Amino acid sequence: MDLGLKGKIAVITGGTVGIGLAIAEGLAAEGCNLVLVGRDGARAQAEADRLATEFGVRAIAVSADVATAAGCDAVIAAAGAVDILVNNAGTGSNETIQEADDAKWQYYWDLHVMAAVRLARGLVPGMKQRGGGAIIHNASICAVQPLWYEPIYNTTKAALMMFSKTLANEVVGDNIRVNTVNPGLVLTPDWIKTARQIAGEDGYQAHLQAVADEAGGMKRFAAPEEVANFIVFLCSDKASYSTGSTYFVDGGWLKTV
Repeated sequence: MDLGLKGKIAVITGGTVGIGLAIAEGLAAEGCNLVLVGRDGARAQAEADRLATEFGVRAIAVSADVATAAGCDAVIAAAGAVDILVNNAGTGSNETIQEADDAKWQYYWDLHVMAAVRLARGLVPGMKQRGGGAIIHNASICAVQPLWYEPIYNTTKAALMMFSKTLANEVVGDNIRVNTVNPGLVLTPDWIKTARQIAGEDGYQAHLQAVADEAGGMKRFAAPEEVANFIVFLCSDKASYSTGSTYFVDGGWLKTV
């Protein structure tokens, strides 16, 4: 299926590894030009060069920490007017409410919520000039089904989901669609690293399977590409009647309807 994305310009934050990189690859395969954002400038440049060569698209790298206002400003300045924004940058947390200090709460708020706010303020005007666009927020199943050991992650991802809905209502008349995707278990490098730390090289795969078994549903982790494929579709005009919605890509982990 031709998704009609050839020649579009897409910004992907956290676009150099895991789900973000899989999204970048999926968009590039459809002919999208890319703005890859990551904190590691060398890795971002290497992936931008690879994708440009492999798919024959234009790809630029932006080294920026979108948890800061300066980092968001750098992305906005480098990107210019774009058609697609995928707010993907984020990471898990591990704390109790009693033990976590204000600084940790503020960092995750800035990373998961304020980055989306700042980038919307900066990039929506250019989308309007180009006749519309799509914004996708990569949140988490934890926005509605919290895990006990990461209250900050749960809270900030829930806030991101509400921001996405509110933004969708604000820009619907400008032909800009805004949606949220809530993934479940996705086999990212972070999950593998943590599993190796917990269970060692010989036991990490069994540990990951135990996590998947406990989650239920399909009882397996998704490949990053499985989430990315859904997000690429939402970026396209094939999803032209979808805005203000939250979609779960979780293999059946969600326990409610």
